[in-house]
Amino acid sequence: MNDAAAEQLVEGGWNLVWCHEKELDVAQRHGLRGLLYDPLLNPAALDNPKQREALDALINRVRQHPSLYAYFIVDEPNASAFPALGKLVAYLRERDPSHLAYINLFPTYANNEQLGTKGDRITAYKEYLRQYVEVVRPSLLSYDHYQFMNGGDTPEYFLNLALIREKALESGLPFLNIVQASCWVPNSAGSPHAPRVPNGDEMRYLVYTTLAYGAQGISYYVYCYPNHEGGIARADGTPTPLYHALKSLNREFVAIAKELQPLISLGVYHAGMQPPGAVPLPKDSVFTFDPPVSPIPYKPGERVRGLLLSEFGLRGKTNTMVTHALIVNLDYKTEQVVKLNGPAQLEVFDAMEGKWLSVDGKSAELHLMRGGGKLVRVRQSDKN
Repeated sequence: MNDAAAEQLVEGGWNLVWCHEKELDVAQRHGLRGLLYDPLLNPAALDNPKQREALDALINRVRQHPSLYAYFIVDEPNASAFPALGKLVAYLRERDPSHLAYINLFPTYANNEQLGTKGDRITAYKEYLRQYVEVVRPSLLSYDHYQFMNGGDTPEYFLNLALIREKALESGLPFLNIVQASCWVPNSAGSPHAPRVPNGDEMRYLVYTTLAYGAQGISYYVYCYPNHEGGIARADGTPTPLYHALKSLNREFVAIAKELQPLISLGVYHAGMQPPGAVPLPKDSVFTFDPPVSPIPYKPGERVRGLLLSEFGLRGKTNTMVTHALIVNLDYKTEQVVKLNGPAQLEVFDAMEGKWLSVDGKSAELHLMRGGGKLVRVRQSDKN
């Protein structure tokens, strides 16, 4: 982390960056938030008096730093590590309640040995999430899932989103999705099971589907790393095509997430293909497509096509009020024009300008880019 890299991050719309302690000042100069990495941020430090003393000194030095956002603890832990991680999270929370302890979890395609739980894919993963929330008591759910392979798209991307969303709602925690932005297997272009580098349209698909499932954060693997193809920047700092695509997508994500942050994710529905984890659009949905979207058979390995309709709103003591809908074009190879009907006068959000635009009537014609989406709401004065 240096000033040139920080300037590039800010220009690209990033707001959180990995930091060593000495780099927090660089982040501050550019208005970035720091995710602090230090070997002392390890459960083993609590069992060693000298290391614990050094950890306390680190916390005392950084906890008042304007750019500190979170302490990085570990990536993809086994469930057997949760008790020790829970002790460290509690220790950090007691000494610095203003900054979260960040842990990133495995995706659904991790095996039982990696997860440390038993059962079929869904059973084992739900148990992994249950133990994590109950034992570690985190402030955030974070996980990664990479589905773009040379031979096609793996089938569990939406299943993973659905399971994380379910646990986030149940536990009252926000969640963050780490999505694919590179190929980490050198010289693998001919291998169907090796990862491919996504293009800008596929990144838009990842950004908008992440928003549609209610995430409040997104991260990309990887910004820059040796022997990885793609990414956001090359080893010499030169931006890749994905950097230029994400310059606008990052800002769109933040603008839409801010609009949705006060609301609750009430439902996420698939119209068209039904991949694993998908829930079909109910017939009594507050928002509907005109004409309805025809079913599309799904085969593992294919790109998912159709539309997402995500409902957001407020849940009261006696009723649930759906006020917003995020519509996403799941086809990252074809643009779509969709007519959406709502219960009252509608407004459409311009994510680049941060403005709500009125629509003439209860229907809105939405022009959806490849993998893109539009946020729609019932006009404020028409809420009841």
